[in-house]
Amino acid sequence: MAKTPDMTATMKEMMGAFPVDTKSMEDAFKTTATLNEKLSHVAIEAADKSAEISAKWTKDTLAKLGDMSKAKTEPADYAKAMTDFASAQAEVAAENMAAFAEIAKKVQMDTVELMMAAGKDLSEDATAAVKKATADATAAAKKATAAAK
Repeated sequence: MAKTPDMTATMKEMMGAFPVDTKSMEDAFKTTATLNEKLSHVAIEAADKSAEISAKWTKDTLAKLGDMSKAKTEPADYAKAMTDFASAQAEVAAENMAAFAEIAKKVQMDTVELMMAAGKDLSEDATAAVKKATADATAAAKKATAAAK
């Protein structure tokens, strides 16, 4: 008479043999944490440069307002001062907007570069984890099959 295999013991052994690969999870977490750190650095650097531009723009504007508000001897000088101020402001605005655009462009390029690198790293981590899990699962299945015989 054939012996009936103990399926409960076989299932316990099989489930115990399936590995939980925490290293691949740790690697994926580290990759994500590194990406977040680099993205934060890009954002902080952009904010710093933007703040510098804004502060300089404000100081220049206040200095020009000071020149414009000085007392004039002729009424026509007030109109000229206003025109000069408006003209200078338009020129400075164009320069500063171009500077802001350069910052935005750099942020975009850095972000795309980081995302491409992170995608490659995450893909490599996932591939390694799947390969290891497949090998471990195959070994566990073979062991369980051998124990059931």
